Order: sequence, then C-alpha cells, then structure tokens
Amino acid sequence: MEFGPLIKYYRTQKGITQKELAAGICSIPHLSKIENNSKDANEETISLLLARLEVSFDEMEEKEELIKTLLRDFGEKINFYLREEIEEIYQKLKQIEHVVPFSAYMYTYELYKYRYLLFKGLLSEAEVQRDILHKQKKNFSQHEKYLFRYYNAVFLILKGQYKKADAIFDELFVENNNGFINGEFLYHWTFVKSSLDQPGHAIHFGRQALQIFMNQHNFYRILHTLMVLGINYSRSSIYEEAQVCFNHLIRNAELLKEEKILPQIYHNMGYLQNRMNNVKDALRYYEKSLSLQPIKNQHYYVTLYAMGEIYYNLNIIEKARECFLLISSQSKEIVGVKKQSLLSTFYLIHMESPEKAMKFLETKVIPYLESAKEHKDDLIRYYKLLSEHHNQNGRYLEAVNYLSKIT
Repeated sequence: MEFGPLIKYYRTQKGITQKELAAGICSIPHLSKIENNSKDANEETISLLLARLEVSFDEMEEKEELIKTLLRDFGEKINFYLREEIEEIYQKLKQIEHVVPFSAYMYTYELYKYRYLLFKGLLSEAEVQRDILHKQKKNFSQHEKYLFRYYNAVFLILKGQYKKADAIFDELFVENNNGFINGEFLYHWTFVKSSLDQPGHAIHFGRQALQIFMNQHNFYRILHTLMVLGINYSRSSIYEEAQVCFNHLIRNAELLKEEKILPQIYHNMGYLQNRMNNVKDALRYYEKSLSLQPIKNQHYYVTLYAMGEIYYNLNIIEKARECFLLISSQSKEIVGVKKQSLLSTFYLIHMESPEKAMKFLETKVIPYLESAKEHKDDLIRYYKLLSEHHNQNGRYLEAVNYLSKIT
C-alpha cells in the first residue's frame, strides 16, 4: 500500500492542514516528504498519522488484500463467463475504488475495468478506458502489458475488426511462447479465425480451447467453443463432427437452462442439415429456432431468410415469397441483415423477371458482398450464377470474368 499518497488523500478530503496533522507526530517537512513518497516512514509514524485521520492502518492493509482477492476472483469469473458473479465482484470493487490507486493493483484494476466494460458490450465507455490506459502503459508490468494488448484484441473483435485482432493474437502467441496463453485467449482467437473464414485455423485453436475448458469444467465456455467448432466443421464439410458438436450443445444448453443460446444452436443445426441435403430436417430446426426468437431481431431475419431460400429451391414459391416479403418490408431498420434484405429482394425480382434479377445481383448484391467481405462460399455461389447467366446469353467475356473471380 502506498501510504504517503493515501495520507494526503484523506487529509485533503477532511480539510486538514499539514501543520494540524503533523502536530506532535512529526515535522511538517517530514510529513510533506512522506505524502510525496520521497521519504520512507516507519510503521508507527504512519499508524499515528492515519489514526489522527480516523483511518485504521490494519484496515488499509486488509483492504489491499481484499483488492488482490477480488481482482483474482474477478479474472476467474470472467474466464468462466459467470455473469451474476462478475457483476457482484465488480460492485464490491467499486465500493473500495477510492483505495485502489494507493494499492499495488492500481493498473490491474483499471485493466479489469476495461475487460468488464467489454464483457458488458459498453464499447464507448471501453474506448475511453482504453485511451486512459494507453497513457499509462509505460508503467505496466509485463503481464499488465500482455493484458492490455489482449483486451485491445477483444475490443477489435467487438468492433468487427477481425484482421487487426488476428494480428495482435499472432504477436502475443509468438512473443509469450504460450506463457500467458489460456482457454479464453484461444477461444477468442478461434472466433477471429472463424470470422475471417479460416475454418482450418478455427478448428485447430477451438479444439485446444475446448480441451482446456473441459479440464476446468468451464461449462459456459464449453458451449461457446462447441458452437464455433460446429459452425467450422460444417463449413469444412466435416459433418459427423459438426453434428456431434450441435447434439452436445442442445443437451447441455437445455441442462444449464441456457435458453438464450438455443435459437442459435437450432439455426446452426439447420444450416448443417441443409449442407447435408437433409432439407426437411433443416426446415424443422430453422422453425424451432424461429419459434424461440423475438420478431424484429437480427437473428430472426437471418433464420427466416434461410427458410425462404430452402422453400425457393424446393419450388415452394408462395412460402418462399412470404419469407422474402417479410424480410424485405420489415428488416430495413435492423442492423446486421442488409445481406438478407438484398438477397430477399433479388429472389422477389427473380420470381417476376430473371433478367432484371441478374442485373440487380450484379449491381447491388455482389458489390455489397465483396465490400462486406462475406464468406467466400456465398460469393462463389453468386459468381457461378452470373457466369452461367452471361454464358447462356453469349456474353463470354463477362462469364470468364466471374469464373476468374472464383479461381
């Protein structure tokens, strides 16, 4: 505990002069040096000064130990994704926040505060906290420097800047030679690799993260990791492993009463069944997902679009039209569904005029998919469609252009 600055803090807070505080205990110059940490003081002098300020020496030492314990527990609860316990510990830390700057854990506390804001999704506040920490980083320990860079990578994930986040993870992994690498780190890197459409890397890191979480009995992170693994096994056509992941997810989510994650599990199981050409099962899982989702929600429209596409491919045109019309008319103000909105419009036009639909695909859909850096499978599919269309109409140069984009 930095007792000098602590004494100064309480003295100024209580409106006591240095002369009043020092009287009968030490000289005023001696007190001034103590307050500015330029002179060590013995425990007896510190105790007398604190007693006059009506602050207990032992209580301050206990609070420093409490800060240490709470921060250790806070990091653990974050890693185990225990929402209620994270909130409880954070509120306890807030109650003794005024003491933290005088402890040995000042920067660690501020770093964990940054992580808490990221955990809550409070990105504007997290950005302010990041900038404050950036000014102090020269004072960080090696581990604090690692935490700051790692949390910056998490911040970039939440901002959708996956390439920048990936670069940080790569640097940290090489520099630390596995020294600070844990399940949480590997899970976030798995998520980044998945978002960058690198399923091989996502599976590699995801399996490592899953093993760590299983050894720790970290049930919530097991669910999250199984989800990302299942998605990437599906993309890699490793269907048996994907099915194992989603079956585990369904059982465990129901056991843990994690109802919020079930719609996403059912959606991804539907995606897997569709890739396996089990369209009836795909529709069944999509319908289960839709039944658990609130209307006018991003994920609701993503699932509805997936159903519409299956109906269209099965030539059940009226049901497909119903899905696409709902998306086209209701999703304009919903963040994250522009792709589904554009493609719904494409299919609606295609029902009336295939030629106009192809023009819309070429001028509206493809530019968006390319700029948004959507998964390559989506782009390849529509490149092929346009190439075939141009080829059938004798526009061979345009057809070759789209084929070259695929290769």
